[in-house]
Amino acid sequence: MSAKQPARINLIAVIVATIAALIFRAWLQIELLDKGYTQDFAADLSYLVVPPILLLLLLPIWQQQGGFIATLFTRQALSLGLLARAFAIGCLLRLAAWCELVAGVSLGWYRNADATAVVGPTFAFECPAPQALILGFVVMAMLVPFIEETIHRGLVQTRLYERGALFAISVSALIFMLAHRPSTWAFVFVAGVVFGIQYWQTKTLWSSVVTHATINGLILLDWRCLRGQWNPPASDVPLWTAGIVSLCLLLLALLSIGLLLRKRPRGTPVPRV
Repeated sequence: MSAKQPARINLIAVIVATIAALIFRAWLQIELLDKGYTQDFAADLSYLVVPPILLLLLLPIWQQQGGFIATLFTRQALSLGLLARAFAIGCLLRLAAWCELVAGVSLGWYRNADATAVVGPTFAFECPAPQALILGFVVMAMLVPFIEETIHRGLVQTRLYERGALFAISVSALIFMLAHRPSTWAFVFVAGVVFGIQYWQTKTLWSSVVTHATINGLILLDWRCLRGQWNPPASDVPLWTAGIVSLCLLLLALLSIGLLLRKRPRGTPVPRV
């Protein structure tokens, strides 16, 4: 990469500014909840303050590193193969998360302690108002991927390359994980590693952004539109058939992701550690 890479002091500033933006977003979300907004709408609406805060707090860095960031989003790096592969990886990661959840319920890893919980399985698909769903997609499938990939992969991971690719990918994924809810840490860390490998291989953020956007878009549909309950009685657990099938599908999804990561887009240089 010919553009100047992020300096050490810039990396610290980026992390501090990101934390500050997320703290302000959390405060605003609480304020919106107090005013009667729904949980989901308040979460999406409050995130809209994150981009201007980061733009303001990191203005000297954007001015200094603008050329470098531009190299990560060049149009020449886009290809149909790259986009299709990134989309497929996003779908497979979401499938892996669902397989892990089904296996966990089937084998008794996850239990609902409420004795009155619906046994199920029961599922229904019912989306919120169009304006709320559109706002959710704008935030989760557009703003969040671009902002988080620029920061965690473009700036943080790039700065850490001097200590080796493995260290850079792992630490950037760890920082990425800590910026999310603890209940999602396992999945977010794995996703962060995948994003990091994509960036390391392709030298562009388009691949990780598309995968990130795909995952977030599918999660949005899960959270906002899918209504489901499944709480098998303790006497029926473990459900070996469902559990084993889910674990096999999970392994197959992870192996498929590995194969897609090994197959670099045509013309992509072999990355150096």
